[in-house]
Amino acid sequence: MYPLIVSLPLLGSFYAGVFGRFPGSKGTAIVTTMRVLFSFTPSLIASYEVALGASACYIKIAPWIFSEMFDASRGFLFDSLTVVMLIVVTPVSSSVHTYSISYMSEDPHSPRFMCYLSISTFFMPMLVTGDNSIELFSGREGVGLASYLSINFWFARLQANRAAIKAMLVNRVGDFGLALGIIGCFTLFQTVDSSILFARVSAFSEPNYYFTFCNHHAITVIRILPFTGAVGKSAQIGLHTRLPDAMEGPTPVSASIHAATMVTAGVSMIARCSPLFEYSPNALIVITSVGAMTSFFAATTGILQNDLKRVIAYSTCSQLGYMIFACGVSNYSVSIFHLMNHAFSKALLFLSAGSVIHAMSDEQDMRKMGGLASSLPFTYAMMLIGSLSLIGFPFLAGFHSKDAISELAYTKYTISGNFAFWLGSVSVFFTSYYSFRSLFLTFLAPTNSFKRDICRCHDAPILMAIPLILLAFGSIFVGYLAKDMMIGLGTNFWANSLPILPKNEIIAESESATPIITKLIPILFSTLGAPVAYNANSPANSFLFAFKTSTFGNRLYCFLNKRWFFDQVLNDFIVRSFLRFGYEVSFKALDKGAIEILGPYGISYIFRRLAKQISQPQSGFVYHYAFATLLGSTIFVTFSGRWDFLSFWVDNRLYFLLIVSSFFL
Repeated sequence: MYPLIVSLPLLGSFYAGVFGRFPGSKGTAIVTTMRVLFSFTPSLIASYEVALGASACYIKIAPWIFSEMFDASRGFLFDSLTVVMLIVVTPVSSSVHTYSISYMSEDPHSPRFMCYLSISTFFMPMLVTGDNSIELFSGREGVGLASYLSINFWFARLQANRAAIKAMLVNRVGDFGLALGIIGCFTLFQTVDSSILFARVSAFSEPNYYFTFCNHHAITVIRILPFTGAVGKSAQIGLHTRLPDAMEGPTPVSASIHAATMVTAGVSMIARCSPLFEYSPNALIVITSVGAMTSFFAATTGILQNDLKRVIAYSTCSQLGYMIFACGVSNYSVSIFHLMNHAFSKALLFLSAGSVIHAMSDEQDMRKMGGLASSLPFTYAMMLIGSLSLIGFPFLAGFHSKDAISELAYTKYTISGNFAFWLGSVSVFFTSYYSFRSLFLTFLAPTNSFKRDICRCHDAPILMAIPLILLAFGSIFVGYLAKDMMIGLGTNFWANSLPILPKNEIIAESESATPIITKLIPILFSTLGAPVAYNANSPANSFLFAFKTSTFGNRLYCFLNKRWFFDQVLNDFIVRSFLRFGYEVSFKALDKGAIEILGPYGISYIFRRLAKQISQPQSGFVYHYAFATLLGSTIFVTFSGRWDFLSFWVDNRLYFLLIVSSFFL
């Protein structure tokens, strides 16, 4: 039964890709959606047996790679972390598939789209169920491939091509670090099997590596390197630039990537490798700092974006920062809990945004919307629920996990913990601001839309509404239902899947650990964002208008709207240097130079020139050939008379070559 969770989406993708033209768009969409829905049922059964029944399961499928000490077999590992990720991926992907039946109904290439969507749903369970590092790496590569194909679905659009290539190249940077980390793990532990590796880590906590001309702690090196893979997949600061550009794909693709598949791969990888991170305090400090800075950067960038989907994309980046620095303070269970809550609210936000864009004739600029609350009341209600859950409004799903992360960072009582707490608290305010700003500009502000768009505006049809309702229920109740089970005091839900060293453990439920004012800071900031967003975006506010038109205000607006100039800095100082090197050295000097001269083309060119030089004496006249034959015979007879004299100096076998050459001359 357990292998069906992984294989059913693959079968659906294969059917859509090979036979999709025969049943048509609707038939293919129904088959692929039912495959993903059927994988949700065994996921629920697995969560009951594995997590609630406390019986982890390992299934060995087949041997894969055997090479002396290197042993990597194909197998499935089902523990509490795996089944939690599965009950996040399968229902969200099922909702996205159902939503896509209506959303992509008018696209002539809908079967190909459903193929891409199903294959991304296949690779994510493959990633989280892998029992060794090689399977984890294969799943990550598959998720990256699926995201490339999905973003580039409308391949005739230049921006979609650029965004897909950018996503692939940025992921290659992170995956290169992950590959080095896997090699380092095998060098140190002589295995890639996760269970053996984690069991042996305590005995290898002291050795050092000579890396980058310096002597480093071995565990720190082999953890920092794979963390770059998490930075690339989960869009942390530095490798985040591909995330907003991924909005060029269809909206269901954005919902799948940001809620269930690609961006969650980095967080799940860090949680899976928690035994290694626990023995590297420096790696935990790096993770905490990077996550906190990402949360702050993405939140400040999202407040001045005007594209509806791009605002939600930056909110994903900010929430991923929360999950990462929760792992950095050694509370992986809270990070996964926030990942689960965030998946439902983020899928709800993206699909609601897709409903708005679908109704407004593919318009995504919020400045060209406004006044849609009366035309799209259902979509407005769904987007309001998703936004309230995202900002951590009391008693919704996000409230139970986001506040717990802030309290855990504060009670860490370290510099990195306090740094993460204050940046995270300020990010709560900005999150609230841009969430309510998007609601205000889209639904409540005076309309700036074209009359033709307003006249054709319609609410979500039934096939698009049902997934929104289910995701709304998840955004409201999932946090409340799962809090005590997943992060409650004394719970044994995670068993041995997320081990924490006693010195790093923090009791999140201790009421005396956190002052009351510290507990109230996130709630106060999230509440303050709504009135500030309303007043800041009101056209009647003369003070803010004067500030925005001043020199400082204009520069601040450009700085935040241009995403802290990260793209420009990367292009000017890194990308152009690599492109120049690739053209001058790799292309001109190597490809068009050494390789063409020494390769098959160069050798064939030399032989063609040599053959041309040899063929020049061939005149075609019979008397020329007769004279050459006579000359050769004379030379042969002359030298054959001095056989005894020449045999002392010349090998006898050369006479055969002389005779043959005389005839060919």
